[in-house]
Amino acid sequence: MIGGLALGVVMLVIALVVALTGSPNGTGAPAKAVVTAGGTQTVAVTLADMLIAPSVIQVTRGTRLVLHVTNTDAMRHDLVLDTGKKTAMLDAGDSATLEVGAVNKAVAGWCTVPGHRAAGMTLSIVVKGETSAGQASAGHDMAGMASSGAKAPAIDVNAKPGPNWKPYDPTLAPAPGATEHHVTMTVRNTVVEVAPGVRQKLWTFNGTAPGPTLHGKVGDVFTVTLVNRASMGHGIDFHAGSLAPDEPMRTIDPGKSLTYQFVAGYSGAWLYHCSTMPMTLHLANGMFGAVIIDPPNLPKVDKEVVLVHSELYLGPQGGTADEAKIAAEKPDAVVFNGYANQYDHAPIKVKVGQRVRVWVVDAGPSRPTAFHVVGAQFDTVFKEGAYLLKPNNPEHGASQVLDLAAAQGGFVEFALPEAGHYPFVDHAFVDAERGAHGLFEAS
Repeated sequence: MIGGLALGVVMLVIALVVALTGSPNGTGAPAKAVVTAGGTQTVAVTLADMLIAPSVIQVTRGTRLVLHVTNTDAMRHDLVLDTGKKTAMLDAGDSATLEVGAVNKAVAGWCTVPGHRAAGMTLSIVVKGETSAGQASAGHDMAGMASSGAKAPAIDVNAKPGPNWKPYDPTLAPAPGATEHHVTMTVRNTVVEVAPGVRQKLWTFNGTAPGPTLHGKVGDVFTVTLVNRASMGHGIDFHAGSLAPDEPMRTIDPGKSLTYQFVAGYSGAWLYHCSTMPMTLHLANGMFGAVIIDPPNLPKVDKEVVLVHSELYLGPQGGTADEAKIAAEKPDAVVFNGYANQYDHAPIKVKVGQRVRVWVVDAGPSRPTAFHVVGAQFDTVFKEGAYLLKPNNPEHGASQVLDLAAAQGGFVEFALPEAGHYPFVDHAFVDAERGAHGLFEAS
């Protein structure tokens, strides 16, 4: 009886001491906790959905604060404070106790998983009456968006690639004769040259960005084994299939694997990419590729290539993509197949009069593209599952660009009329030095 009464008193004290208000994004988790008494107080903190809840804890000066931190998300998270105190990395369902100590000034906290702080996983601990919770929270959010401080290398468009550089082969291999395709995709942290003298630590599928191109026909079945050999959680999303994302697109921890199976129900030039939040960061750090599903009765051509358009948001030399640049949508360059102007350095060779088909996928994560071959006209345009233009049309019409928003795809066909150099460019990016460039060399 006495024990029950004591428990009731404790519960009443907790109810009086910690008042929870608000709810971010309708999740039911509190946006703000107000601690109205001093001494030692404990506040429950939840990590989930790219949020720390409560995101603001307001305390009386001198209060000794203890955080009971629980990760209720499928992804791993942690909580670190600007005082240097931190939890371990927490798996789904794990909890940890974090002793903040006596609070006499504002303290900032965040999740250290790349991209999570910039996506909103921040915490503000403020002293009542000194700093408004809204101002502290905004300040910490901006701090999370800030660059690392290390200077990104500059891209020199006139420099030559390093001696060990190999261009990404754009050739589209013929679709296998089988109707079932078994593919293993291994995620690794890979240091890659993305422009002459510029190296970045990318998160790659099978060691390249873009990852391998998959090629098939309508009705084919793709069984993909995703293996995570990287240092953080990743997933995968194939736009070429249609299925509930809950299980196949889930994030898997390092050392884990999953099997992803989809049926290619429709033709098109499809994007695949990492499904882990924040997806813009994972895309900007190289986690994308193309799936080409031929329309029925697609005619053969002499030359068939795939160009994946993407953006570089350079971090420091050997580092990962800059989150502040991603948030501001200010890329250092837009590129085809992962390297700045690489087909200027290694032109795509064709014969005069050969029929060329160029598949283009815009991986983004943000910029549109307008693909144009200088000196050529397109007599065939296929975009997002339908022909916009075919040869010998009654209007006797042709096209000058294939315009794509981020995540869209299609192809164009043309023949080069005489020997020479035919640059291809992204007309949607007007800055010539940072725009996507390449070259067809006809002989």
